[in-house]
Amino acid sequence: MATLEQRFKAFVKLGEFFLNFTKTSSDNLSSVDHNNEWYSKFESAITLAGHKNGWFTRQQLMFAISTWAEQLKEKNLNEWLYPYPLENNTHKIVAIIMAGNIPLVGFHDFVATLISGNQVLVKCSSNDNILLPFIANYLKHIEPGLISEIEFSEGKLNKFDVVIATGSNNTARYFEHYFGNKPNIIRKNRNSIAILTGEETKEQLNELGEDIFRYYGLGCRNVSKLFVPMDYNFDAFFKSINTYQSLIDQNKYANNYDYNKAVYLMSEFKFLDNGFFLLKEDAAYASPIGTAFYERYNTTEELRKILLRDSDQIQCIIGSDIIENSLPFGKTQKPDLWDYADGIDTVEFLLKT
Repeated sequence: MATLEQRFKAFVKLGEFFLNFTKTSSDNLSSVDHNNEWYSKFESAITLAGHKNGWFTRQQLMFAISTWAEQLKEKNLNEWLYPYPLENNTHKIVAIIMAGNIPLVGFHDFVATLISGNQVLVKCSSNDNILLPFIANYLKHIEPGLISEIEFSEGKLNKFDVVIATGSNNTARYFEHYFGNKPNIIRKNRNSIAILTGEETKEQLNELGEDIFRYYGLGCRNVSKLFVPMDYNFDAFFKSINTYQSLIDQNKYANNYDYNKAVYLMSEFKFLDNGFFLLKEDAAYASPIGTAFYERYNTTEELRKILLRDSDQIQCIIGSDIIENSLPFGKTQKPDLWDYADGIDTVEFLLKT
């Protein structure tokens, strides 16, 4: 069994591997640690992940890897873990049931569990079951003490102490039924929102496009709804996000955009359209792919009441400083290690369980 220090160092090395991979051309693989064997294997894993899931384009996969390369730097890991008394952790087997909507979506739970001194029992989504097993094998290679600490299961989960499960509102009911007798974190559907005031710069609105379109809008941290003033004009918004129009060249995205546009037309719903993205006025939060909902607000106080009422549906708030803890534009898909999903501190939960 690996010590806390060995686990920490293994993830630092993993971060270095990710960083080198994103910066190293295939012609220069032999110049880096663990030479071209692991780099070639990673290339193959990325290619296979893309073949199995059409949403996982190389561009999106490389973005996910580069984001984790940044987070797994020694400085960031130290800053994240410093407040926790990890030496007091009691070793436990943590079952992690992962979603598969975006690449490596459950990786934070995986890191938090292992680096805090526990064993992971992972059930991957069939939509994202290539990259994490590769990463696990790499970690076992550089730190053999982790061999006994990482296990994957494709069937029914057995012999575990704690559960972390992520899915839809429907699967959450299933999780609660089967895992309710164990300490657990069960995550349901959430969406992210942006608050606009009409004073945003072109650059800010363009960065908002990153919050909306990264991973084609499939993540809970993607902005799926805009709150705008009563007299808001969307012309500047549409002009600023025009740099993302190449999205329509991706077949899966284009099919969803065309389908949703046809539904809105046949239903005689009013909507705005720029040729690759739709805006529909709607009080709901979970908009379909290729679409964002919007809702107009009168006053800041009115908006605060709405967001407080619907807080269990919201993952991130982007934009205006009128709401506490809101994020800057363009930040949603680059969370820090201490930015926990649903605001639940995973490490603290594991330590107290």
